[in-house]
Amino acid sequence: MSDPPRLTAAEIAEKLAGEVDGDPAVEVRGVAGIREAGPGEASFIAGRRYAKYAAGTRAAVVLVPADWQAECPATLIRVEDPEAAFSRLAAFFAPPEAVPEPGIHATALVAPEAVLGENVSIGPYVVVEKEARIGDNTVIMAFGYVGRGVVVGAACRFYPHVSIRERVRIGDRVIIHNGTVIGSDGFGYRVDEKGVRHKIPQTGIVIIGDDVEIGANVTVDRARYGATRIGNGVKIDNLVQIAHNVLVGDHAVIVAQVGIAGSSVIGSRAVLAGQAGVAGHLTVGEGAIVGGQAGVTKDVPPGTFVSGYPAASHEKATRIQALLHRLPELRERVLRLENRLTELERRSGKS
Repeated sequence: MSDPPRLTAAEIAEKLAGEVDGDPAVEVRGVAGIREAGPGEASFIAGRRYAKYAAGTRAAVVLVPADWQAECPATLIRVEDPEAAFSRLAAFFAPPEAVPEPGIHATALVAPEAVLGENVSIGPYVVVEKEARIGDNTVIMAFGYVGRGVVVGAACRFYPHVSIRERVRIGDRVIIHNGTVIGSDGFGYRVDEKGVRHKIPQTGIVIIGDDVEIGANVTVDRARYGATRIGNGVKIDNLVQIAHNVLVGDHAVIVAQVGIAGSSVIGSRAVLAGQAGVAGHLTVGEGAIVGGQAGVTKDVPPGTFVSGYPAASHEKATRIQALLHRLPELRERVLRLENRLTELERRSGKS
């Protein structure tokens, strides 16, 4: 086993286009958070939330904004964007990523009619159905499923147990994590006069753009007709449900446990925070932010920030929440006023 890499503060500053404030010869062997870092490790401060930990850190080196002035015992490296710089530094110390060798594992089942590009890796027990097309340098890991007529672009990586259902189209450089299902049937039923539900055929597809990353155990349903679409550069966290015929614009961000009902539109660069819910046939405008656990029951204008249930402007929602916490106190005040009014009416009736 080779020795772990080491860098001096001066070498780190050179790599990150930063400026050393302290001992340029101090060595770093790894990285950690500002609270956990110990001697020989580097950390960073990117915002006020963690700035309070700087004075007590045991880190050898801390990346800070160029105008940082607070107390910190470590050697500082001043950079324009500490978080971005720290990501680059962490990548240097990270162990090399295991890249599967190109080829088809002996246990995989690949239909003769499937078309595989160059340097494709098909892992153990993967199934690739007829008429599927997989682009150059794509990796399908163990127990993956690629359905009939699926098109997968180049340089994609699907982790174990990813299922891509029939006729789904996926762009280039897409990452999909364990257990995610793309293209399962949408939730659609017709109710007859007896109240019995009958399945409505889900005949559409899912189209996913380039440079998308989808977390673990996500479900993206195929359209009833047409396409459910995920735009370029979209980032989806774990445990998200995207229903049939939803349209997600380029570079939107959807955080864990979000649910989006059918035929809704999520604008480009919109952000849906954790556990937010969007009702069907609504539009969340471009660049809008939906706060955590918010329930969207009507359209959200572009560039706005909404929260609460039902979702309202964040400013209004926080005022409502503050008042809700005061309800016991307000109730007592109302009761006292009612008692005083009753007493005044009693006295007035006697006079």
